[in-house]
Amino acid sequence: MKETLLKSWSDWRGKSRYREVSRVCIPLVTGMAATTVMEFTDRIFLSHYSVDAISAVVPAGVTAFLLLCFFGGVSGYVSVFIAQYHGSGRPEKIGVALWQGIFFTLLSGLFLFFFASFATTPLFTLVGHSPEIRVQEEIYFKILCSGGVFHVAIQTLSGFFTGRGQTKPVMLANILGMTVNIPLDYALINGVWGLPELGIQGAGIATVVSWGVTLLFLALPIFSRRLNSEFRLFESMALDLDIFARLLRFGIPGALQFSLDIFAFTFFILMVGRMGTEPLAASNIVISISSLAFMPALGFSYGISSLTGQALGRGRPGEARAAAWSGIHILLAYTLFLDIFFIFTPEWIVSLFIHSDGAVVHYDEIVKMASTILLLVAVYIFLDVFYMIFAAVLKGAGDTRFLLWTIFGASLGCMIVPLFVGINFFGMGIYVAWSCIVGFLATLCLLISWRYRRGRWEEMLVIGKSD
Repeated sequence: MKETLLKSWSDWRGKSRYREVSRVCIPLVTGMAATTVMEFTDRIFLSHYSVDAISAVVPAGVTAFLLLCFFGGVSGYVSVFIAQYHGSGRPEKIGVALWQGIFFTLLSGLFLFFFASFATTPLFTLVGHSPEIRVQEEIYFKILCSGGVFHVAIQTLSGFFTGRGQTKPVMLANILGMTVNIPLDYALINGVWGLPELGIQGAGIATVVSWGVTLLFLALPIFSRRLNSEFRLFESMALDLDIFARLLRFGIPGALQFSLDIFAFTFFILMVGRMGTEPLAASNIVISISSLAFMPALGFSYGISSLTGQALGRGRPGEARAAAWSGIHILLAYTLFLDIFFIFTPEWIVSLFIHSDGAVVHYDEIVKMASTILLLVAVYIFLDVFYMIFAAVLKGAGDTRFLLWTIFGASLGCMIVPLFVGINFFGMGIYVAWSCIVGFLATLCLLISWRYRRGRWEEMLVIGKSD
């Protein structure tokens, strides 16, 4: 038995891709960590500013992110095209693919601007939160959507680097955006260093400014003389209807899959808001904390999609399998580390987001509620590892329609219908509502794992054999 185990371990070490996965994914995780730190500090600043601000920032922010992640998901899907062109040894097509993402980004910016101008008030009136919170939700949402073209463009240009496995520039750009955002965020929220006190409006402005800085840092090297010579970027600046259509064909289902995932959580927050201020505040705090697990997993998923695309472009699906399991092992170790804190020190983590002074009447109730919810979070972030990595493999192959229908069915059956019926007709409590999230992730984990094990993705490509 011992010899068999040692042989199995030796065989796995020979096939494993821990070094390559770490080289590609760790910079993406670091970049995502920078984004997480931005959101984390943003919400801490607002939670110290007022209860209404922290209650408004998550619903408005998640709702805006729902739109941004759809458009960014479509334009950012150029990374899969670039990965497969890179793996198949066709660098002359990389610039063509990038420009299709840029054209889509410009169209997205126009839509987001007009949506922010005309749909913000009707949308948050429909949500039905208290007038004080609704006003702040509208301010934050409108700013993020109006500047959303920067966010979408970041996903597009990041795909140029990520698809080729060159992820350090993406990391550095996100870190630079974070270093601009945090002090500007603090100053504009609280009105220090000669800047006006703008509260939640200042948080939105600081976020958009940091997006602009990140975008500039990505664009400068991409359109440099060296890369233009290597990939003929300026010569490729034309609409290629075939590749643009395929970007929409594969990118829209892939983006909708992620958007529906976010929508399920958005719907959850909006419904929890009907339970009262304390459940809403506790849930917002917990979601902010759980981003410590979600963002790194998202970073790994981008890296695994890229490695999958490159492996399939080379005709070596076994390399994609090894990369997927190597990524799972690394993420599980990180998740276990987080779970220890979530299980044994929940009140300390929650207390970072809320003051115990007289301004917060229900402080003890919110802390107790959020601490209990963190125990459920410890379960669902474990399931999320398998879901995110296996979904990344399918997305990197182009199996995006299955992902779309899976997330649609799971979100409808496990989240949207149970929450709507339970809260509106049966007085569902906050802990039962959070249990729906665990069931939702468990369902996704089972379905995506089944699809991965079937192996149909190994024969898929989003690029033509000779285009």
